[in-house]
Amino acid sequence: MPHPEPHPASEPSDQRPAADDPAAGSPPADCVECGKPTAYPATTPGIVRCPVCEWQEAQRTACSG
Repeated sequence: MPHPEPHPASEPSDQRPAADDPAAGSPPADCVECGKPTAYPATTPGIVRCPVCEWQEAQRTACSG
């Protein structure tokens, strides 16, 4: 019985973006709300939030009419 072909190498799109990889340069910035790592490099100016806190802030500002 022939052996199945090995899985092809992962495509670059299967990997995390370089901004999330601390070895690719600047380490990720910490969220100003909860302290968890964000998708932004530490060199990003201004307020940086993780995806959860970013979503919660969007909900607060959207409903504050």
